[in-house]
Amino acid sequence: MYEYLGGFILWKRYPSERTKPKNPELELVHQKISASMKALKAKLSEQDYELIEELSDLNDVLISILSASDYISGYKAGALTIIEIIDGI
Repeated sequence: MYEYLGGFILWKRYPSERTKPKNPELELVHQKISASMKALKAKLSEQDYELIEELSDLNDVLISILSASDYISGYKAGALTIIEIIDGI
């Protein structure tokens, strides 16, 4: 019953991996990040670039965890609001 939400709770799902919004601003930011990564790859040693890639990957995981936490908090707040409304009827 809670398989989808439970996936977020158990960190089996990462919101950033599941959604691909069609937003021009998001696409522009993605292109800038890609261009910056290519420039860094050309300028840095292989070892330094691997550190940058690892940092980028860790940042993606952090953003996913925070997004899941915010989603769950919002879901709980919505559920509590509905319960209060139903109790008041």
